[in-house]
Formats: sequence, C-alpha cells, structure tokens
Amino acid sequence: MVEKAKTIWVDGSYVGWDDAQVHILTHTLHYGLGAFEGIRAYKQAAGGTAIFRHVDHLRRLFESCHIVRIEPPYSREGLRQATKDLLARNGLAEAYIRPLIYIGHGAMGLHATSNPVHVAIAAFPWGAYLGEEGLRNGIRAKVSSFARSHPNTVMVKGKICGHYVNNILAKREAVECGFDEAILLDTQGYVAEASGENIFCVRDGEIATPPIPTVLGGITRASAIAIARDQRIPVVERPMTRDEIYIADEVFITGTAAEITPVREIDNRTVGSGKPGPITKKIQDIFFRAIRGEEPRYADWLDPVPGV
Repeated sequence: MVEKAKTIWVDGSYVGWDDAQVHILTHTLHYGLGAFEGIRAYKQAAGGTAIFRHVDHLRRLFESCHIVRIEPPYSREGLRQATKDLLARNGLAEAYIRPLIYIGHGAMGLHATSNPVHVAIAAFPWGAYLGEEGLRNGIRAKVSSFARSHPNTVMVKGKICGHYVNNILAKREAVECGFDEAILLDTQGYVAEASGENIFCVRDGEIATPPIPTVLGGITRASAIAIARDQRIPVVERPMTRDEIYIADEVFITGTAAEITPVREIDNRTVGSGKPGPITKKIQDIFFRAIRGEEPRYADWLDPVPGV
C-alpha cells in the first residue's frame, strides 16, 4: 500500500490526499490517453533534499504529451516548482513523485479533442521497488510470453498511460509464476526490457544493453551508461538474444523505481555466480553515492529542494 501524504497538487491547488478524485467519465480512465513520469527525491549526505534528474524527467513528460498531441496547461518550469513546493508542504525529505497529465470528462468516444487537460502531482514515501533484499542480492526474472510492443503499434518513446497494460500483464504473469520481474522480448525475439526497467548484461568485462530504438529511453539507464563509461567500462548498445542473458556473467536492471537492481536468476537459470557481480556492484555503489550528492561529477543530476 502507498503511504499517504497530506496533499496532492491538482491543477494548481493543493488537495487533501483522500479528496484528490476524478469524474467517472474521465477520458484517460476509459481510453488510456495520458502521460506520466516516475521521479525520486533523495536526502542528501550533506543535508537537505534533491530531486534526481528532475529536468530530464520533465522533458520526457512533455515529449510524451507531444507524441500523443496533448497540450499541457502548465509549463515545465511551473511543474518543476510545483513539485518542489509539494515536497516542502508535505515535509517529504525523500519521496517517489508521480506527475500525471490526463484528459478529463466532457465528450465521450475516441475523438474527444475538446475535453480539458488536467495535471496532478503526487509525492509519497516509497522504498525499494523490488525490495531491499533484491537490491542487495539480486532478483529472479522470467522471460515473458508477452512481447514488447512494436514501434508500428505504439509510440515507444512516450510514457503513455494505456501502453502499460502490456507491461502489467507481463509483470503479473511473472509474479504468479513465482518470479520477481518479467523480461520482455521484442517482436523479433530479441531482449527488449523488463516490465518497468531497462536491462543490461555483462560478459568478459563489457556491458551490453538493447539499442534505444526498441526501448524506452530510461533516465536511470542513461545514468548507468554514463557511470560505466566514466569508469572506463566499455558499453555497447546492440541486439541481445534470450540465451545471451542466460550465459552472461552479470545482469542488472535500471529504472527510477528499481534504481540499480541485480538479476541473479533468469528462467530458473543462475546468472553468473548467482550473486551481484563486481561491475554491477560498482555501478550500483556509484549511483547510490551520486543520488545522495556524494559524487561531485554528477552534481548536475540533482535539483535541490528548499525548505525540506
């Protein structure tokens, strides 16, 4: 269960947590046309709070809206400030942040272009998405029977609400089979991504990850690649087969919710030694130092929040 905060920002006003509701005929609720982001704020080692790669997340949110032709009624800078104010108002030094841009009620049917566009921002405490045990020792994953949607069927560069039905089904299938996470292949049979994360494998000291045309451009993915290259660890973006991740020395997944999580088993096959490998642990350690403000070279990834 999500731990409640005091208020949620809705269309420029602060609304009590339990009072932040929508009409039953809200267009996005019926048809899935909306855009969202997942963002995290972290306590800083030197004190205070900062939002991780805030500007990058807002850029992607607005790009998602542009892709599906939704015109947000607020500016990026307006939502940036609203998010900081929301954290301060709720006294949240550390939080998961969920901005949502959605189409309200009015006309029904698919071509409801005159319906109002609304924006909400919620922030609440949330720990490790795949569990602290998963962060330390790795998770078990299953290759899903559901394929990653093809670029000719959905807009793969946007975090679009309705697109996640496929991911939900993959996640549920994996958990019901006793695994922690699903790995989706693309329609050609190559590894694409996990249900809510990007995926990396390590073999003979080199990191490989699926190329950006087939996956969502993850912000944590980009951070992991930057960290690896700064450590002079080679990274290549190329197609990867299912059996390649079976025989990898290490596998890890990245995402705002999952952060940097090792994968110790895929389809009942042990990955490497069955424990987080040295490259995964190095990237994970630097990442967690960076989000706490302990890595000066990544200081521009942090957006300070006054008053928290």
